Amino acid sequence: MKNFASMMKQAQELQSRMAEMQAEMERARCEGRSGGGLVVLILNGKGEMVEVKIDRSLLKPGEVEILEDLIVAAHNDAKAKVETMMQAKMQSLTGGLPLPPGLKLF
Repeated sequence: MKNFASMMKQAQELQSRMAEMQAEMERARCEGRSGGGLVVLILNGKGEMVEVKIDRSLLKPGEVEILEDLIVAAHNDAKAKVETMMQAKMQSLTGGLPLPPGLKLF
């Protein structure tokens, strides 16, 4: 019975740390860039876009496809940074315990 109580306490502590980490990730910001900084996107740690900056030189009628490609590239850059940050946070939270690939915690 003592081991069960200890396990429950550890589970509650992990749950509390997880809630703190989720709040921290929501406040975190990751910047994605493309076109040498012509397009900059900011995502929060949950992968939600919170800001977009587009250089005025891209706002030309014939540049639509280029702008679209740059937005996608900047988003992918920021998303990769969010995923790397999440993995690092999870490793520190779980003490390096391996988690199953593809485990979604948000």
